[in-house]
Amino acid sequence: MTLASGIASDELDPTIRPQDDLFRHVNGKWLDRTEIPADKARWGSFMILAEEAEAAVREIIEAAQTAPEGTEERKFGDLFASFMDEDRVEQLGTKPIEAQLALASDVDGIPALLETVGRLERHGVGGFYQLFVDNDPGNPERYLVFAEQAGISLPDESYFREERFAPVREAFVAHIQRMFELAGFEDAPERAQRVFDLETEIAAQHWDNVASRDSEKTYNLYSWADANALFTGGATAAAAPGADLQTWAKGLGAPEGAFDELVLRQPSFASGLATLLTEDRLQSWKDWLAWQIIHGSAPYLSGDFVDANFDFYGRTLTGTPEMRARWKRGVSLVEGAMGEAVGRIYVEKHFPPAAKNAMDELVANLIEAYRQSIRTLEWMGEDTRNRALDKLDKFTPKIGYPVKWRDYSALQIDPTDLAGNARAAALFEFNRELGKIGKPLDRDEWFMTPQTINAYYNPGFNEIVFPAAILQYPFFDADRDAAANYGAIGAVIGHEIGHGFDDQGSKFDGDGRLEDWWTAADRAAFEKRTGSLIEQYNALAPAQVPEHHVNGALTIGENIGDLGGLGIAWKAYLLSLDGQEPPVIDGLTGAERFFLSWAQAWQQKGRDAEVIRLLAIDPHSPNEFRCNQIVRNIDAFYETFGVAETDALWLAPEERVTIW
Repeated sequence: MTLASGIASDELDPTIRPQDDLFRHVNGKWLDRTEIPADKARWGSFMILAEEAEAAVREIIEAAQTAPEGTEERKFGDLFASFMDEDRVEQLGTKPIEAQLALASDVDGIPALLETVGRLERHGVGGFYQLFVDNDPGNPERYLVFAEQAGISLPDESYFREERFAPVREAFVAHIQRMFELAGFEDAPERAQRVFDLETEIAAQHWDNVASRDSEKTYNLYSWADANALFTGGATAAAAPGADLQTWAKGLGAPEGAFDELVLRQPSFASGLATLLTEDRLQSWKDWLAWQIIHGSAPYLSGDFVDANFDFYGRTLTGTPEMRARWKRGVSLVEGAMGEAVGRIYVEKHFPPAAKNAMDELVANLIEAYRQSIRTLEWMGEDTRNRALDKLDKFTPKIGYPVKWRDYSALQIDPTDLAGNARAAALFEFNRELGKIGKPLDRDEWFMTPQTINAYYNPGFNEIVFPAAILQYPFFDADRDAAANYGAIGAVIGHEIGHGFDDQGSKFDGDGRLEDWWTAADRAAFEKRTGSLIEQYNALAPAQVPEHHVNGALTIGENIGDLGGLGIAWKAYLLSLDGQEPPVIDGLTGAERFFLSWAQAWQQKGRDAEVIRLLAIDPHSPNEFRCNQIVRNIDAFYETFGVAETDALWLAPEERVTIW
């Protein structure tokens, strides 16, 4: 039962002391009795809220199926209807991908391959690069195209390289073979092996996850001519005329001038990829392209494709035993294609204005707490301090929902053509993104929908964004005591502000420019602290998979966000008290409510395969460490619970890290 304190006090486990394991003291009973739903790889506070939001969105979408024709609601209602028409999908079999597979089959050389890959990328087929448009870190008032390494079908390059993933690789080859067989290909085993071997070569050209999150290493601005020269410089001397990026761009059909300048986030990938584009690999590339078509379309094809796709990407990769219900997958399709159209109605039905007003106040208090903290940091000099305060003053908070909704009028939907709709949605998004080039920055754009249980910081816009759906229990409740709100949503707010000052966000100034505004001494002092935090997390391994450790370098940005988030939320809570002693509520002091609420928010358990997958690719630490390792570094936690040297969560004062 959740009381006025905002804490589910009957859930607290008296057999586990908070001084030894705050996460399990608060969540232990729940962890012991909770079975992860059969269609989930993990389960906890975020997923429970996401499930509730999904049900609310389903009601909106199903009601939209009878909305007047020509309305935005009817459009996403028709999209959902096309997904739910299983009889039609089964009847079509492989017909929806036959034309695309014919394009792949007709490729007669590397130039034709490049152009065909570009043509198919427009419609959502995986290609060499993941393209997106963002503002230029060197000149943040303009948009640029960014090219991110792609071309592989496992979570990241380490899956092709590390011994611990050998069973996954074996299952992956079998999966590719199965998909080729379903699509009616002869020689499926040979094709599958060629695809795997080629993806292994592509993966060898990839940067790892740690390098790929480095804002400076990945900001590589090229003119189109120089990017093409880099690419062709990696090609063999015998490369055919037209085996260049220009041929690929022709297939993409990008607007005039869109690629005049672009950012290659991993430049060596361009030249490395070109070394693989050889005529002796042509059959492998044709097989790879056919695989990309089948793989990308699998969720929209008949049940045998859907089942086989889930068997590998669900069961093998994440340990999830059952596929989600069809309506849930249909909701996900609509969310991905027309999420803001649904979000507009979701906000009208489910977001009370009082929540926005309360959040405005919380955000203002967190920013003020950061301001006071930065002013008194003993390790930071005056010049850097003034620049940090200037950046803080320029933060833009966005709460609840966009002030301007996305226009979907150019998206055409046919209620009888599921695969066609998926391609149309991909093309709409491709055109929407590249259509930004040359236009003024749209600072009203959101990169999450209001019904998303999450929040984000955008360094290029220097903004913190909190969608409507996260503003509910256990993160936020307008009717509960302030301590619990500061310990949960307050720490989330602090976390997102903290990203502006983490190992990467701190490289951007208040205007979103990638610029070194630190003195050398202050940067060294900052990196000494972050280095200590990296070492702390490198030593951690989840109890359920003790041979798999956290990657402190991969997770450092999120760990800085968590540490600053909770530390500054505590200061903001104290500021909100205005010198008054907080009341004891439900037998808990204000400080106890604050830290118990923090632990409550991280309630989660995951399947072993999913925990291992996330340790390899996710910049967030496992939830038990997001809870416990952070409080080990917060002095107020020790004072609140009387933590002593003999307690498991004790960290010697000289080993505790405080950054912000």
